[in-house]
Amino acid sequence: MDAATGDRFVIEANRVGCARRSGEVMEVLGSSPRQQFRVRWDDGHESIYIPASGCKVEHRQRRP
Repeated sequence: MDAATGDRFVIEANRVGCARRSGEVMEVLGSSPRQQFRVRWDDGHESIYIPASGCKVEHRQRRP
């Protein structure tokens, strides 16, 4: 998955009644193809996340 520090993950709920969650990529760990990311979720907690299906990346605006 192509994500960098400052990008946001948006994860769609995979069960009815569960909310979508999102968070900011704080650090990229490892290298492709098994990159992991330290993410600060919108509820304030941080975790190591390995993207899976249902995850979208919102890239932050980067200066040229």
